[in-house]
Amino acid sequence: MKMKPLGRTGLSVSEICLGTMTWGTQNSEDEAHEQMDYAVTTGVNFFDTAEMYPTTPLSTQTQGRTEAYIGTWFERTGRRKDIILATKIVGNGFSGIRNGAPIGPDTIKSAIEGSLKRLKTDYIDLYQLHWPNRGSYHFRRNWHFDPTGQDKMRTIDDIHVTLEALDAYVRNGTIRAIGLSNESAWGTAQFLRLAEQHDLPRIASIQNEYSLICRHYDLDLAELSHHEDVGLLAYSPLAAGLLTGKYQNGVIPEGSRRSIGPELGGRYTPHVEPAIDAYLQVAARHGLDPTQMAIAFCLTRPFMTSAIIGATSMDQLKTVISAKDVTLSQDVLSDIDKARRRFPMPI
Repeated sequence: MKMKPLGRTGLSVSEICLGTMTWGTQNSEDEAHEQMDYAVTTGVNFFDTAEMYPTTPLSTQTQGRTEAYIGTWFERTGRRKDIILATKIVGNGFSGIRNGAPIGPDTIKSAIEGSLKRLKTDYIDLYQLHWPNRGSYHFRRNWHFDPTGQDKMRTIDDIHVTLEALDAYVRNGTIRAIGLSNESAWGTAQFLRLAEQHDLPRIASIQNEYSLICRHYDLDLAELSHHEDVGLLAYSPLAAGLLTGKYQNGVIPEGSRRSIGPELGGRYTPHVEPAIDAYLQVAARHGLDPTQMAIAFCLTRPFMTSAIIGATSMDQLKTVISAKDVTLSQDVLSDIDKARRRFPMPI
């Protein structure tokens, strides 16, 4: 397993990160433990979770269950120090946690205390802001994104106050590093600027969506990553399973994410099947498993710190982790580029 630096923190993380958002609904506690047991045998040292997980489906009743499963695994195995653990605080708008309150000093305190208790640990390696208070173009909102309603100074003040609140936890060792999620280049640049100006914690990573069919990160954020040593933690590198091909021709396998949310968070549209077909043909032409090709492609990107994979079965988990051993030839990458030119923004 290849290891990558996590920003400028001095921490190293596996290029495959074990995602957890199905644990507690689609996966039982025993299944979650089995996934963690297996992942660490392959060299994975990086787990990603969030206080709102599981999300398949998202529910107030199950909120926090995923973190609790990780906590019982730490308790059973004693392997907390072997894992770089990332979790997230919910942004504003989800009424199921703190009545949808925005991220701020009080909610940060409450969220950290809750996560530590569930995770059965006294520190978090990477603490991430799940989405910005001001809103985001992620979650398919890019089609109608309009930042003109944002108040610049209010946003900057909000970022500054947030960094100051997190600083106290970094200084006392409760948090080792901080990261963003569902952020933009401008937003990330403000976090970096304010941290430098006021001696506050520096952003180590950005967790945004990235896959063969969702490549917003290739432009401004890629430039920021290169110059500022803030790498991408890619979520949904399989586009919620679309890139496996299992949903082609309208198929909805029993127990799959599409059986829970038919639109897959807005990813499943009339435009997506032809694009998926194009990538499935590339994989078939080169004798590759399409799932592994999709993950391996993400790992070729120069800004990629880690690709966050998720699975609901052990067979799926073994397939996706094995993508670390797949090398894509220049011919494969060229064919991927041709497919992208035909279908540049299918979701």
